[in-house]
Amino acid sequence: MAAQAGKVRTPTSATGTEPLRRPRDERREGRRVAAGFTLLEMIVALAIAGLLLGVVPMAAGKLYESVEYRATVRSVLGALRAARERAAAEGRPVRFELDLRGRHYGEAGRPPERFPDDYRVDATLAATERDGDGIGGIRFFPDGGSTGGSITITRPSGQGVRLRVDWLFGRITQEPPDEGRSG
Repeated sequence: MAAQAGKVRTPTSATGTEPLRRPRDERREGRRVAAGFTLLEMIVALAIAGLLLGVVPMAAGKLYESVEYRATVRSVLGALRAARERAAAEGRPVRFELDLRGRHYGEAGRPPERFPDDYRVDATLAATERDGDGIGGIRFFPDGGSTGGSITITRPSGQGVRLRVDWLFGRITQEPPDEGRSG
């Protein structure tokens, strides 16, 4: 006798052959279920977004100022160290120049870098290294010594740093601007 032909359902998904149905919720029987957000939820979400849009630009401005300040301090510190290392490597004195009026700094004979306009820059330099008109420098010698001095960089917020160059060993240190001053 031959096998009887029958209707066979082939699975169309990993979950079986039944179409997807929403599980029955006895509490919602007979009621229409609304999907979406309530007006109150939308108002709260928009209020939070508005607050964020007001705070983010202020925080970004402070972040940019902080990054710019740190980059400036690193740049001056790097230029001082490069001048010191060049003096030792080449066996000749090398001068780090500072133009307070023109707001430039860098190693003599190389393109100068510029201080940002809103920073205050002060310097204490040896009398022999001051050329007048706000121009001066710190000279590094091949034996490791220097003429010494300090450069104070102050941000618009009043915070600052002093880069101090030791005359005996030419060592360059970073310290708060009011440290080392007698009142």
